[in-house]
Amino acid sequence: MSKKKIFNILFREKPAMMLVEMKNAKNQMYASSLAKVIDCTYSHVVKILQEMQKNGLVEFKKFGRLKFLALTKKGLEVAESIDKIKSLLK
Repeated sequence: MSKKKIFNILFREKPAMMLVEMKNAKNQMYASSLAKVIDCTYSHVVKILQEMQKNGLVEFKKFGRLKFLALTKKGLEVAESIDKIKSLLK
């Protein structure tokens, strides 16, 4: 995937919120719980998460039937940068 495509994905409101929410989560997060938090459909969240996974930002950790979400090191850095930009614009 081109860098332009992932940039366009991340700098839309919902995908950016997804990364920030995952960074700030106190507990393990699932795609369904993330969808509820950002007020988005489950299928849309999964589609965005798959793109993020392809670009090394998130990973899925499977425990039995459960699939937890986790930010990679790169994903955490991007989420922190987005959070910083968000706070600068307040």
